[in-house]
Amino acid sequence: MKKLLIVVLGLAVLGVAAVAGAYLWAERGTKTPKLASGAPEVVFVVKKGTTARALGPELQAQGFIDDPRLWRYHLWRRGGLALKAGRFKLRASMPIVEIANVLESPPLPEDIPFVMIEGWRLRDTDEALTAKGLIKAGEYIAAASRPARFQASFPLPTRTLEGYLYPETYGVVPEGFNVHDFIQRQLNTFGVRFYDVHKTEIESGKRSLHDIVVMASMLEREEPLPEQRPLVAGILWKRIDKGFPLGVDATSRYELVEWNDRKEFLKKLRDNTDSWNTRTRPGLPPGPIGAPTVDSLLAALRPQASEYWYYLHDAQRKLRPSRNAQEHEELRAKYNVY
Repeated sequence: MKKLLIVVLGLAVLGVAAVAGAYLWAERGTKTPKLASGAPEVVFVVKKGTTARALGPELQAQGFIDDPRLWRYHLWRRGGLALKAGRFKLRASMPIVEIANVLESPPLPEDIPFVMIEGWRLRDTDEALTAKGLIKAGEYIAAASRPARFQASFPLPTRTLEGYLYPETYGVVPEGFNVHDFIQRQLNTFGVRFYDVHKTEIESGKRSLHDIVVMASMLEREEPLPEQRPLVAGILWKRIDKGFPLGVDATSRYELVEWNDRKEFLKKLRDNTDSWNTRTRPGLPPGPIGAPTVDSLLAALRPQASEYWYYLHDAQRKLRPSRNAQEHEELRAKYNVY
């Protein structure tokens, strides 16, 4: 009997020790983040109808917690979770206790899409943001004209950020929209999409980043088909190296209030004093003429060598390259392009 009592007491002690150990493990686990520090902020989405208990595996799958059992324990410990559907900003450096508090707080405001079209100038984006009621007219241009106030993984120009603000569909929250933050997002996107991936190639090439951006901005407007842009880039770089005028008429539209204002455009073409007139002035224009996509940036970075020196587009916008001035004039007459 005495031996049996000792065994029972021993088992009881072991049971208490196991429970105490599990309790300490769970308590420590809910207060210890998966990562010590420096984890990036990530938007975590709680779908409508999701229960608090069901979030454990999702939080684990997305790298916020190590063990769903710790999540269930914390829910039991705190008596549940007043969960709301929506988007929440989480970090893997948050302990479960903090994650639960965030998920019980109001979700992030719903964003709306803002579409920035490829090739848009600062003025075009400014007008679109103003039309949506996100800014007062001129605020975007004014902010983008102060490059020193922004940070980037690449060298920024000193006068204006024209050409460096990547065109894309951005999710924006109308309430409290901040134009500085929006421009910083565009610069970050330019870095992620182009510069950061191709930094070594850019730095080892013969063209500066700024010259590449200027060229890419012209390609965006000049050639509608991305696959043809390397060929056009090769022609234009070759003309620059030889000191020939580029003859890119899109540059003469850059300062127009309305890009398609034909009357004002023709005036610009006849103005030999206009620094943006590449029919008469050799070299690159004074700066980018809009926002290029990665297709145009890569074409400017990796031009295609060819025998051609000229090109034009016919009425169907098909590219017609030529090897010399005579061929070019013949094509102009054939397709009635002047």
